[in-house]
Amino acid sequence: MQTSTPIRDGIDRRKFLSQVGRGVGLAALSSATVAGLLDRLNAATRTVQDLTPEQAAMNEDFWYEIQQAYSVFRGIVNLNNGGVCPSPKIVTEAFERYTWEQQDLPAYTMWQILEPQSETVRSGLADIFGCDREEIAITRNASESLEILLMGMDLRSGDEVLSTTQDYGRMLNTLRQREVREGLKLNLVKVPIAPNDPMAIAEAFERGITPKTRLILISHVINLTGQITPVKAVCDMARAKGIETIVDGAHSFAHFAFTQADLGCDYFGTSLHKWLCAPIGTGMLYIKRDKIDKIWPLMAANKEQISDIRKYEEIGTHSAAMKLAIGEAILFHNGIGAKRKEARLRYLTNYWANQVRDLPKVRFNTALDGVQSCAISNVQIEGVDTGALQSHLMGKHKIYTVTIKHDEFEGLRVTPNVYTTLKELDRFASVMTDVAKKGLPG
Repeated sequence: MQTSTPIRDGIDRRKFLSQVGRGVGLAALSSATVAGLLDRLNAATRTVQDLTPEQAAMNEDFWYEIQQAYSVFRGIVNLNNGGVCPSPKIVTEAFERYTWEQQDLPAYTMWQILEPQSETVRSGLADIFGCDREEIAITRNASESLEILLMGMDLRSGDEVLSTTQDYGRMLNTLRQREVREGLKLNLVKVPIAPNDPMAIAEAFERGITPKTRLILISHVINLTGQITPVKAVCDMARAKGIETIVDGAHSFAHFAFTQADLGCDYFGTSLHKWLCAPIGTGMLYIKRDKIDKIWPLMAANKEQISDIRKYEEIGTHSAAMKLAIGEAILFHNGIGAKRKEARLRYLTNYWANQVRDLPKVRFNTALDGVQSCAISNVQIEGVDTGALQSHLMGKHKIYTVTIKHDEFEGLRVTPNVYTTLKELDRFASVMTDVAKKGLPG
């Protein structure tokens, strides 16, 4: 996923707007505040443009500028960016401006002026994912995107869907509902925890396939552990057997660099308020163009839209502001550079993990080998209740993490982001070291 050659990902607004065709964020870009924020990001990017992503990942002067691009509260160390991420100032500013603009005669301004500009966002998302803009729907989150797929497929009684015991609970519940209502069969395989070889995950899927398997649901990044799965191998195997594939990309899109061709999937759903840092309540759905007509929308659309990706956006009245502010999130993401961002996130994880990984009782439920994980990891201190550890971190030290208790393992999910400082990670590692050596205070 990384490259050793220099990259030049500076954010030229005019170039970006012409490339996407189409004027992302026209209202917001008229703001002097937004323009100033973009200029500052562009200036910072120029200082690392001749460095490899790995070299740039360690340039604290550059990342200081990125940290300052956020207005996060530093009274709490937020190491739970896996659920939802804060937006940089440029996105919040744009969202506010769009919101105010649509308050002026909303039936006209929102529907006739602002909403049509979402086509520029569609183009920007397609550029990142490496697909046709007519294969991208803008949704409200990964759950909505994946529910469209899981509920919209014409599967019959007796058809089997294959997934894992570690996939996201809401998606598994969706399939269980179809089991009860329609007689589908959901088969779940166990995948190894922190495998030495990621292909062990692909092999688990292959063993789970039966002659009745019609669909595979696979998480690109397992939300419980941060494990990056070998999606391409699974999708290639499935295609050879005539099985379709849905990739749950809730935790992968804009987290590390990849395109649709790197996955080879038929369908993909993600949240944009995670690693793209777009406004909360934004998501993306990808459906191969020749498959759009066979997937039913969650809310009925006109029959003329049967082959139109926009049929999945027919959800009734909704604000145009958060959708359009995705454009500024795209600008910010591209301004940092996808590969720089990936390298920094992996660097941050290794930074704190290397301080504790050799301590007695510390066990990682994530493979930290530079290929199988990036920003999300799961760590356990054996003999210490994970819930109590989380409470200690937050209650005494104001460090926010997530307790994961699964039938197969437990641990803290720890997830820094590009605005996280090394000193904050030092604080976290120091507390973990103290607990590993002495246990929780009585």
